Amino acid sequence: MPVRWLEAKSLVLKPTTMARYRTYVERDLIPAIGDVPLDDLDYKHLHAFVTAQLHHGRGKVTVHRIMATLSSALGEAVTRHRLGHNPAQPTLIPRPRSAERHLWTAKEAARFLRFTHTTDPMFADLAELMIGTGMRKGEALALRWDDVHRDERIVFIRATLSAVDNNQLQLTTPKTKGSRAWVALSDRVATAIDDRAGTRVFGQINPAGGYVFHRHDRPLHPKYALEHFHLLCKRAGVPRIALHDLRHLSAGFAMDAGVPLPAVSKTLRHRTLSTTANIYSELSPAAVRAAVDAIAWILNTAERTVIGSPACRARRPWRQQPRAHRPLPAHQPSRNDEPSDSWPKWPGDHHATTS
Repeated sequence: MPVRWLEAKSLVLKPTTMARYRTYVERDLIPAIGDVPLDDLDYKHLHAFVTAQLHHGRGKVTVHRIMATLSSALGEAVTRHRLGHNPAQPTLIPRPRSAERHLWTAKEAARFLRFTHTTDPMFADLAELMIGTGMRKGEALALRWDDVHRDERIVFIRATLSAVDNNQLQLTTPKTKGSRAWVALSDRVATAIDDRAGTRVFGQINPAGGYVFHRHDRPLHPKYALEHFHLLCKRAGVPRIALHDLRHLSAGFAMDAGVPLPAVSKTLRHRTLSTTANIYSELSPAAVRAAVDAIAWILNTAERTVIGSPACRARRPWRQQPRAHRPLPAHQPSRNDEPSDSWPKWPGDHHATTS
């Protein structure tokens, strides 16, 4: 059954997804349960398979993906009335929670960019593009000069570079329909693109229709890009993160700056707003501070409107009533409780952009 299901899926799935499914089916599922007739397959067979995989050291994420592949194949059998129910549902191994994401601070990102602009300008420009636009790694590596419109300061995302079985490079369609769109460039990112075009050194050069990031006219292999990025992290003295984390860094910086969540979602080209909210549900300390400062500003403004000046507050929360004020000496000037600014200095207090 899984083999025939794979043949049908080959018409609709991306090559990289097909390669992963084929590995799970041929190397894991068929050797373990391939001899069990489809009508006899039940919970005990699947439970034994999951238990054996975990016992032999397979990671929970991998086992979950294998079982999700099997569940998809069995679900197809139910749809075609070859099975009465899907024995892989409900799932035997819940989807493991994602590991806590540790991203760079703004100072660490600046340190990395400053170091790489001196030692490896191409990777510095690649990082500038990914951080400044939120592009995915494969999208950035697949970027061609024909899709770069420097005068309008936009780039079009038309493809993503993938490595099938970590070997064969292929250009495939972007992750979702909404991912195939244009992305705006800030001044900083436009400068990085200009550096790749050679305009700052060699004058006005019209680049060919090749890849923006390449070695000898060949696109950078995703595995090489990741390994070299880790090497640069070590040399720059910053924490090691994944290359894809630069996309998360882009979203985090935008949200810390007060850019509305819908604008961040559109910039990242997520399918839905809930996708953005679920991925970036953990607020940074700056965003949390901005939220509570905004609440305090609203209350302070309302108090001034109602009673003319802010209410006296105790320094400690367990004191319910404020102390009576002692009269000031004649030579001591009174304190002005009115704030000098109409709005607190918090990260969202600026004109946000999505470039």
